[in-house]
Amino acid sequence: MSTKATRILLADDHSVVRNGFRLILEAQWDMEVVGQASNGREAVELAEALQPDVAVMDVTMPELNGIEATRRMEKASPKTRVLALSMHKDAVYVREILRAGARGYLLKDCSEADFLTAVRAVAVGKGYLSPEVSDAVLDDYRKHVTNPIDLLSTREREVLQMIAESKTNKDIANALNLSVYTVEAHRGRIMEKLNLHSVGELVRFALRNGLID
Repeated sequence: MSTKATRILLADDHSVVRNGFRLILEAQWDMEVVGQASNGREAVELAEALQPDVAVMDVTMPELNGIEATRRMEKASPKTRVLALSMHKDAVYVREILRAGARGYLLKDCSEADFLTAVRAVAVGKGYLSPEVSDAVLDDYRKHVTNPIDLLSTREREVLQMIAESKTNKDIANALNLSVYTVEAHRGRIMEKLNLHSVGELVRFALRNGLID
């Protein structure tokens, strides 16, 4: 039996939730929490710096959501396996984060035993799905063909999330270190690719695809 502890990164925008999971993990002889992030961007940066074995990732976080962070983590830290954590049973959240590369999906109201089982499963490369979401995932899989969000680049998905969070072009430009003109160009391309014609339609699309809560 290996005595090497599984190195874990926790990413959740609620510090109380993070600390609760940290206490559960640190009580285990075979687990070590090496970092904590309060949003997706921070999670990707920490994963790149720390190269943890597992990232426990909230699906809906501000600025950069867990889905996009998981997608980026695949490049920033390829050996890190993501366990998604969410309050949402909706198939869209499960589908999108699994497609982004997560190995498991767990509901936040799970038992402590289920949480530890999921972390251990993901740590050794196995998948884990909360039983409550399995049926929804199967139903969604059967009817799901292609998703228009695949038409968008990583940067366009990032801009779309921030538009849907009611940020102005100037806010987005400052956050992403772009010019306002570039943000406007991204916005135009997003609307053209998705065949959407107003901010309201963009917000509804972002909600349907799990980019915002």
